[in-house]
Amino acid sequence: MLPFFQRVIVRETVRLFRRNKKKEHIEADSELKKKALHRVVSIAYIVKGFLLISLGIFSAAFGLKSFLLPNKFVDGGVTGISLLMNHAFDFSLSFLIVILNIPFVLLAYTQVGKRFAIRSITSIIGLALVIALVDFPQVTHDKLLVAAFGGIFLGAGIGLSMRGGAVLDGTEILAIYISRAVGFTVGDVIIVFNIFIFLVAAYVLPTIEIALYSMLTYFIASKTVDFIIEGVEEYVGVTIISAKHEEIRSMLINEMGRGVTLYQGSGGYNTKGPSRNYTIIYTIITRLELPRLRKEVDEIDPNTFMVMTGVKDIKGGMIKKRALK
Repeated sequence: MLPFFQRVIVRETVRLFRRNKKKEHIEADSELKKKALHRVVSIAYIVKGFLLISLGIFSAAFGLKSFLLPNKFVDGGVTGISLLMNHAFDFSLSFLIVILNIPFVLLAYTQVGKRFAIRSITSIIGLALVIALVDFPQVTHDKLLVAAFGGIFLGAGIGLSMRGGAVLDGTEILAIYISRAVGFTVGDVIIVFNIFIFLVAAYVLPTIEIALYSMLTYFIASKTVDFIIEGVEEYVGVTIISAKHEEIRSMLINEMGRGVTLYQGSGGYNTKGPSRNYTIIYTIITRLELPRLRKEVDEIDPNTFMVMTGVKDIKGGMIKKRALK
């Protein structure tokens, strides 16, 4: 939420609190503001989650009904099993999506939390209702276009729902549970699960060619989910150690417009005399700015030691508020 609107809503909420309380029971302004801010943030997150999940439901339903379902394509996960059973036994896809996801939602209740489970089952039922009640046009019969755009819309729907705090497919919940119990990574469990689905698909679907195209659909959908969740910017955390740390700090703030954190450290490897003390710079930039940072740092101190690590996402600070310079 924009800071200006947040301040306005907090101020008006504080006034409402005061109006509804008697004078002798009015709390301090700071306490009122805390309650107001808590209410504003809660409402903002609920609205944002609702919008993201709603967009996700319609995107996934469009991908399923306009691309995958009419052309007998499948995807991975619980959605893929539902599509397979629909093709093999002509069961209702809406019914299958709800029924097959129920065990995973119950698992989410114990492994993730009550709120997440409620949001997820509501989202899954919403997807089933949209598939059953809303008519989407069939867009194309071209297999490559079906695989590409069916995967994009389905992946976007799953990704948007996950950003809203829910899932439309319970595979990842199962993968988290198995990885904790057995010791495999979540990614390994998902891969094994989907290999089994596509082996069955090769037998159930009309041709092996459609099964191969379905694997392409799954790959595109999974990449779209990653793109929606992680974003396009791909942040990079950079640790910088240099004798000219003050010049580098000034460059980052004044020329690149980025925030920095300074902390003190000392060299651990030193065979002669006491360890040297360093001022260490830590900053976060986007991958698009990385070449420029390297150039600027090399111009200041070619002997600078830099460590770059991937960052999934960030909250607050300057990087999302300032444009690239």
